[in-house]
Amino acid sequence: MASESFWDSVKDEAHSTYQMLFTKQWPTWLAGILIAIIALMIFCWQSPWGIAAGYHDWGDWVYYLTGIFHERPLNPWLHPVSLSNFGLLLGAFASALLARDFKIRRAPRLEYAKGLVGGILMGAGAAMSKGCNVGGFYSAVAMFSGGGFAMMFGLMGGAWVGLKYLLWEMEHLPSRAVARKPPKESGGIDWPRVQPWIGGIVAAVVVLTFYVYGSVDKTQLGGWLFFGFLIGLVMHRSRFCFVRAFRCPFMTGESDTVKAVALSLILYTGGTAVIKWAYLQEPNMGIYHSFFMGSLIGGFIFGIGMLLAGGCASSTLWRVGEGQTKLMCTLVTFLLSNSMTGKLLQVSGLNKWLGKDIFLPKYLSWQLTIPLMLAFFIFWMLLAMWNEETEKFVVF
Repeated sequence: MASESFWDSVKDEAHSTYQMLFTKQWPTWLAGILIAIIALMIFCWQSPWGIAAGYHDWGDWVYYLTGIFHERPLNPWLHPVSLSNFGLLLGAFASALLARDFKIRRAPRLEYAKGLVGGILMGAGAAMSKGCNVGGFYSAVAMFSGGGFAMMFGLMGGAWVGLKYLLWEMEHLPSRAVARKPPKESGGIDWPRVQPWIGGIVAAVVVLTFYVYGSVDKTQLGGWLFFGFLIGLVMHRSRFCFVRAFRCPFMTGESDTVKAVALSLILYTGGTAVIKWAYLQEPNMGIYHSFFMGSLIGGFIFGIGMLLAGGCASSTLWRVGEGQTKLMCTLVTFLLSNSMTGKLLQVSGLNKWLGKDIFLPKYLSWQLTIPLMLAFFIFWMLLAMWNEETEKFVVF
């Protein structure tokens, strides 16, 4: 009897832990902390976390296989950022399955058009700024890149313009209902019961793949896949999206995501300062963005695109992982646009006119840069909280 009581208690505890981890939504602030920690692990592992370079590689392959590009790109399975992107998508896929929440989600026709256009704009903007909302803003700022701050302000301006369009659309274009869902079939596979098992298998395959990379002396590459998987899991469980940090202050005034991103940047930047200042990694690593015109204009274009698409570079991946068909369209046009725009900028020689990045501590010193950046993040949080109370910048 005592033995049965013990195992019943273990079963109940396991069930409640599972519900907490994979059924209930994680708080945004926790996601911000976890993403900063994983991003620092990636930086220590090899180099700063990014997204757009993986898209670029995928787009290069499309153009190469269709005969448009003649130079063979790097194999996606040997490209660190490409592997990280695959991991992020698989992490979100596994999370959705474990939560019994994976399904093909359809959207109205107009949303697909916005998803396609949004992907084109994000791809072009990321090419101009040499990075997306992650590599061009989040990681760039944490690496003490001047281009990261230029893109941040560009994203704010683009988000404001994109939101103004969405408000115009609500007023002038008739709403369209989502396509009807197919009727549920009686009998067959009990998918809600099966999904967690499939999710567990996906997670096990990712871990196994990491070990396979290690067995052929490619441990660093396998690590990118695994870290991307962790980020995808965290982002899906918390529904963490950088878009909200730039959209919500103008749309609803909500400041939670701004506070989460600012907190995440404080941790990420602090860790980077230790790593770079101590020369554990090269101080100039991650300083390659187009400061300031390329980052500013590229961020502006990217900001409009992410509002139209309803997702940024990272959230496009995790939303595809949970079955969002609109973001699948965005993913395709993003990678095609990013690759082609990058090639055009290179061939035309326009890259040199977009600007050359600067390493802030080189000009301001470490002693001044760190407190200034800390003050900036705190000011951003306080401004968002004040706007939430006063709705000063809300455009509705």
